[in-house]
Amino acid sequence: MNRAPVIVIMGHIDHGKSTLLDYIRKTNVVAGEAGGITQHLGAYEVTHNKQKITFLDTPGHEAFSAIRERGAAIADIAVLVVSAEEGVKTQTLEALAAIKAAGRPFVVAINKIDRPNANVERVKQSLAEHGVLVEGYGGNISWVAISAKTGAGIPELLDLLLLTAELENLTGDEKLAGTGLVLEANRDPRVGVTATLLIKNGTVNTGDWVVSGSQAIKIKKLENYLGEMIKSASFSSPVKVYGFTDIPLVGGEFTTYTDKKVAEATAANFKIKDISEVSTETTWELPLVVKADVSGSLDAVMKEIKKLNRPEAAGKIIASALGTINENDVKSAAGSKNSIILGFNVKADKNALDLAERLGLTIATFDIIYKLSEWLELELESRRPKTQVEVVSGEAKVLKIFSQTRDKQVLGGQVRTGLMNKNRDVNIVRREKIIGRGRLTDLEQAKKKVSEVADGLQFGAVVEAKITIAPGDVLQALELTTQ
Repeated sequence: MNRAPVIVIMGHIDHGKSTLLDYIRKTNVVAGEAGGITQHLGAYEVTHNKQKITFLDTPGHEAFSAIRERGAAIADIAVLVVSAEEGVKTQTLEALAAIKAAGRPFVVAINKIDRPNANVERVKQSLAEHGVLVEGYGGNISWVAISAKTGAGIPELLDLLLLTAELENLTGDEKLAGTGLVLEANRDPRVGVTATLLIKNGTVNTGDWVVSGSQAIKIKKLENYLGEMIKSASFSSPVKVYGFTDIPLVGGEFTTYTDKKVAEATAANFKIKDISEVSTETTWELPLVVKADVSGSLDAVMKEIKKLNRPEAAGKIIASALGTINENDVKSAAGSKNSIILGFNVKADKNALDLAERLGLTIATFDIIYKLSEWLELELESRRPKTQVEVVSGEAKVLKIFSQTRDKQVLGGQVRTGLMNKNRDVNIVRREKIIGRGRLTDLEQAKKKVSEVADGLQFGAVVEAKITIAPGDVLQALELTTQ
């Protein structure tokens, strides 16, 4: 039988994805979201023309690209939201790449047509420049102009999605065991680990055994997307499952069983793929304990930390988990010198704060991802050990030797690159090999004492060195710099 399509809304930050979903489902999730950024992958069901549609919501900020890509792979159809004011932006292209990589059909929703600077034709031109040819503009990609604020064009968008789903011939069988994907997972101190599952086929029942990865658990309780207790759910529905002992892999597959022994045997045979990466050498690492509210947020924070890593400094994650920052997290951090405890969308309890203060450890919590990134980047730079290294600030060729004593040599030369500065150490180079070292103690130009001589100019100098300098040698001026 036909099943409801699963739709993912994708696009650039602030182009109206959450506002669109908010209008469709008539509930307000936008106002309470920190910084106007959707932080998690959610799932919602709506009914249009007596037909069900399931929507996924993926965050637009670049740090959540892993969640966006996961959303594109889970969904049947994608909606690419593009602002009628701004056109194609960076994350529009990222979303488009994720849609294409997942091989999903998509439609374009040109949003914010109610704005005074809206220009639909300019957006279609911008899309064409990036290889997206919409209907009426040389291509066959369906599109609709909408206003997520006023609702203009949204019924037409829903009609278009149902038509696209009909062409895709999406089917399912309610009699089969439930199978699908893990959308989100969370650890709650009151109810334990819960997971949001999207059923792609079959039926999931309370009391069934769910196998996801190496876990086999019995479903203690089942909720629909409204938080209502249900006994069973079928394909294309998102459900919240209670009963997990550990956090399941977000994006991983699940299967249900009625037989406990079969479920446990299936889980026991699961083998984790080797996903280890070749690490690059880093001269200094900042130990980090990372806590987040849900696994999608934890993924995003991990990705941000990795992006900040450089050869001279990197964040080293020594522990990561979901939930409130507690005393055990502080103890984990205390085992490593100069460590930091990072929290995203979570708070630290009083015992953790007191212990961290006594041990002199930093706890930093954030509810906006880029604020966390900016703060951590500054910490990496300020905390890393600084070293002084010598760099060549200028080179000069020795043209003539005027006099030589035991340690002092008076010479004339010409600057080839950079600057020659008074009171700088110099390398003495002969036939491209450093043969000794000296110090430039006096500098003259046009018989006037100067502190520096620029590129291309001739000069006279006094160099203190134990090596005898000869015409044709090169002097390399050295400067100490902090790295």
